[in-house]
Amino acid sequence: MNTIKVDSGNTLMIAHRGLSGIELENTCSAFVAAGNRSYFGIETDVHVTADGQYIIFHDDTTERVALDKMAIEETTYDTLRSLKLADRDGKRGRIDLVMPALSEYILLCKKYEKKAVLELKNKFTKEQNHEIARIIESLGYLDQTIFISFCLDNLVDIRAFYPDQTVQFLEEKYTDALIDKVASLGMDLDIEYTELTEERIAYAHSKGVKVNCWTCDDPDFAANLIKWNIDFITSNILE
Repeated sequence: MNTIKVDSGNTLMIAHRGLSGIELENTCSAFVAAGNRSYFGIETDVHVTADGQYIIFHDDTTERVALDKMAIEETTYDTLRSLKLADRDGKRGRIDLVMPALSEYILLCKKYEKKAVLELKNKFTKEQNHEIARIIESLGYLDQTIFISFCLDNLVDIRAFYPDQTVQFLEEKYTDALIDKVASLGMDLDIEYTELTEERIAYAHSKGVKVNCWTCDDPDFAANLIKWNIDFITSNILE
């Protein structure tokens, strides 16, 4: 199996949870698969563990991917790291399928020279947001990282420490008022792809807002988004 190629023109393609259309989402295998292809960036999700460490995973609980049901943020880092994740076919067996540390994800993005697109899951404290950014800074990759979050406060916290940091506010529904709000904060937008039209993208651009979208696996819709001059497309399989 391979990716579905699109003529992306000036649009930058981002691998959603790594190349999750081929490898298990949010694993080092998915990040390497994306790294070995033409993607501009690799998107993933970070949680804080019960003992204050940072681990890569999407859901709030492990059940869907790891089978064992544990709440990520109520479980220690070592316990989570010890879990063997089920592969895309729902079966365990591959010893490489474990939850990555934040630092492992960043170092893989750095190795393959891909932009790190990091979703801050749930509501973090100001100190946690700062610590995440400092970890990435210590690895020499903060200037190549885009922070995204549905929690606006997380992005405000990042900007309080790093005023020039690139951030994108995640949202499901489009309104012109949303664009105005994001523009007033000097942020960009990451929105559900079916909410977008040529006029909506043009309005965002008129306000100085770059537009990313999630998660478009439809090549025909992607072709329209590219024609409409969207800045980024996040996809599980399109390249």
